[in-house]
Amino acid sequence: MKEFELKYGCNPNQKPAQIYMEDKGELPIEILSGRPGYINFLDAFNSWQLVKELKEAFGIPAAASFKHVSPTSASLGTVLPEKLKRACFVDDIDGLDSSALACAYARARGTDRMCSYGDWIALSDECDEVTASLIKREVSDGVIAPSYSPKALDILRSKRKGNYNIVKIDPNYVPAKTEIKQVFGITFRQGRNDCKIDANMLKNIVTENRNMPESAVRDLIVSLITLKYTQSNSVCYAVDGQAIGVGAGQQSRIHCTRLAGTKADTWQLRQCDKVLSLPFIETLTRPDRDNVIDGYINHNEEDVTAEGNWQKYFTSRPDYFSVEEQREYLKTIKGVAIGSDAFFPFSDNIERAAMSGVSYVAQPGGSIRDDIVIECCNKLGLVMAFTGQRLFHH
Repeated sequence: MKEFELKYGCNPNQKPAQIYMEDKGELPIEILSGRPGYINFLDAFNSWQLVKELKEAFGIPAAASFKHVSPTSASLGTVLPEKLKRACFVDDIDGLDSSALACAYARARGTDRMCSYGDWIALSDECDEVTASLIKREVSDGVIAPSYSPKALDILRSKRKGNYNIVKIDPNYVPAKTEIKQVFGITFRQGRNDCKIDANMLKNIVTENRNMPESAVRDLIVSLITLKYTQSNSVCYAVDGQAIGVGAGQQSRIHCTRLAGTKADTWQLRQCDKVLSLPFIETLTRPDRDNVIDGYINHNEEDVTAEGNWQKYFTSRPDYFSVEEQREYLKTIKGVAIGSDAFFPFSDNIERAAMSGVSYVAQPGGSIRDDIVIECCNKLGLVMAFTGQRLFHH
């Protein structure tokens, strides 16, 4: 297939639309089901690069959940603790621990379940039956993977009455060194961002505390690779081999840090006993449970514990989850890593990150206020490495 005609571009009025190879060669994909759209393919190709790079970095399966050309999360395929299984709504899946790929997707999808609603999925390895069974019951636009087992393909093809978007990509495909795009009829050309993110990037530790364990190195690499494919400005919190909070596309870095920190906090709080024991009505759907949990933690527009409200969601009225209780719980969290796609210009970013249990920081450095940021890390006992590598992505 050298060209694929799309229904429309970013919006229905943007026609005609298609994808094709500039050199008139074959596209490195095969569409096994459905009819992916313009934005679907943007998500598919960005997310595939992310999981491919994670797999190459660590040698274990990886998965990503993408929405609007940025990851809601990306994760390595490590076994989930029991509380995290419950928080991710996967504690009922038989054989989950036996599939590293399914564990990776369970983590990625379960990190920010509200933002992952209607996601595009990327899998670094062949999609197996367990992973497909996870995908089947979630609201999702499509999936890209290098291959699919026959049983997995049957499961996925039954989704959306046979119209679910399933894309197979050639894992050996290597893009050209130069990438080209147009804006306002004007052509832009640049070298592809092929910088290698590994432990060598974290050797320039600039803080008094230089104790960076292997787990922190892993998490900072996960964070930085995730940022490489996230719309800038961007900040990413990571722990236990997965991104737990991504702040993307903000004009101010502190807004990125706050946004990502709030998401990371929500991920942590979803695993506390008070949230795990919420007495949901059995008929409440998975997306509705996500919305209610988010409201319960973040005190959104509706107080879900108020009289007249709780009856819609719970079999009994749960206790209110106060900000003070949440702060006390979050104070027990340590060992989180944070990466930034460009330098932190002010120490407020470090102070906010520390509130979410951050112990390890990676950023390019190069600000005129680097000394102030380093001083803040020293005051809080954090470890910070200057990578020397900006990771803007637009």
